[in-house]
Amino acid sequence: MLVQRERSCLLIVDMQERLLPAMTGLEPLLAQAAILIRAAKRLDLPIVVSEQYPKGLGATDPGLRALFGNEVEPLPKTHFACTDDPALRARLQSLAQEQGRDQAVILGVEAHVCVLQTALGLPRLGMAPFVVGDAVASRKAESRQMALDRMARDGVEIVTAEMVLFEWLGKAGTPEFKELSVLIR
Repeated sequence: MLVQRERSCLLIVDMQERLLPAMTGLEPLLAQAAILIRAAKRLDLPIVVSEQYPKGLGATDPGLRALFGNEVEPLPKTHFACTDDPALRARLQSLAQEQGRDQAVILGVEAHVCVLQTALGLPRLGMAPFVVGDAVASRKAESRQMALDRMARDGVEIVTAEMVLFEWLGKAGTPEFKELSVLIR
């Protein structure tokens, strides 16, 4: 199944200032996240942001926050799965049921905890999860890989940021294509 622009939202999981420095592969993670945030903003896709226990782990990374702007308010959570948190679940259900946004493109940390539990919970909300393999991380590389393997076995689509970008764009020659294709050069 392809990621469709009119059916998708971007879900940013726990990209927080005190959590990110412990991640393996931080620079590529941030680079791919930035591409997807810029593309989602340009294409007017809804962006949902979670923060795991922000009192202890801090707010969303300021560089990423600057990209999605003040119109997107991160939602705090204590559940590991976004789908188990009442406010996040309500936001995601609203997107799926009221706006037809039943595909969630997921990036964030940690791949083997919050990303995995969220991705596996989304089908219960009527949403198809697409986990961006090059935009998720864990403290240990093997934890990330095991999470991606498990999610794939359980029917979660594992994609790359570039796949998502070109599936959102759909064709060349448009103003959006000309503007956003430079992000991956």
